[in-house]
Amino acid sequence: MNVYVGLTDWDWYDYPRDHNIAEVNFWKSSGRSFNALKEGDLFLFKLKASAPRGQRLVAGGGFFVSASTTTIDWAWRAFGTENGVNNLAEFSDKIWSYKSDVRNLGTYGEVTNIILTDVFYFDDDEWYELGEPWSNSIVSGKTYRGQDAMRLMAGVEQKLRARPLASGGESVTTVPAAKDGFVMTQAKHRIGQGAFRTLVADAYQRRCAITGERTVPVLQAAHIKSFADDGPNAVNNGILLRSDLHALFDAGYVTIEDDLRIVVSGRLHEDYGNGKDYYRYHGKPLLVIPEERKLRPAREYLEWHRERVFNE
Repeated sequence: MNVYVGLTDWDWYDYPRDHNIAEVNFWKSSGRSFNALKEGDLFLFKLKASAPRGQRLVAGGGFFVSASTTTIDWAWRAFGTENGVNNLAEFSDKIWSYKSDVRNLGTYGEVTNIILTDVFYFDDDEWYELGEPWSNSIVSGKTYRGQDAMRLMAGVEQKLRARPLASGGESVTTVPAAKDGFVMTQAKHRIGQGAFRTLVADAYQRRCAITGERTVPVLQAAHIKSFADDGPNAVNNGILLRSDLHALFDAGYVTIEDDLRIVVSGRLHEDYGNGKDYYRYHGKPLLVIPEERKLRPAREYLEWHRERVFNE
């Protein structure tokens, strides 16, 4: 397990802390890929020197889910206030304030999304120094590996011991290892709606699974087994659909067979006297599916949708 320590603006940290947000988008304005961590690795927030009494102290952190480059608009629609701001205009303005060397493309500019879950915020009197000086050349963050990572994890574990994670997961525990010091372990981290939307969109290459549509503003991540019925925020319980098809899927006029073929209900014409634009997809295989088999729609969720939602 690696640990990444990211330099953090005070206002970004203060907003999710005040709202006790359990899943956040630690965005970067660069639009470049972020490959420092693997799923489940620890990400720590180190306040910039400009923060009130921050003096570059570690003030909290979270566990890495995934990283993705999207438009500003998509990041806002996926995460909303989990971006650490009140609204899209504020989000866009803040990002472009860091992009002074490029042309302002408004909400269609790119942003790097670093998704963190089970986020924790230390009380002010718990903030601490890393115990080593940082070079002034470090403007974004630093990755720690091996013994250095273990040292950081052990320090965090001491503060988190017996404290429940923000999402309600199990508290973090420590397992002593004979030579390597501490090993941090934790229950599999739960992901929220923002991570679900982004991971599903990435799995489907940001294209509608049925039509192949690429126009991002009309694409939506649909739960196969609804979230209201305890469907998990898991990629294999999701499918990326054009907004009208999402509505029909949720209403039971479209479903998917186990072999990933599309079924359009005869009730669509009976109830509305139309639907020819949709019947052309009936019996056809999904046009876009995730490359990784484990990310494709799970049979148990497809069966649930056909049995509980679909209008025969």
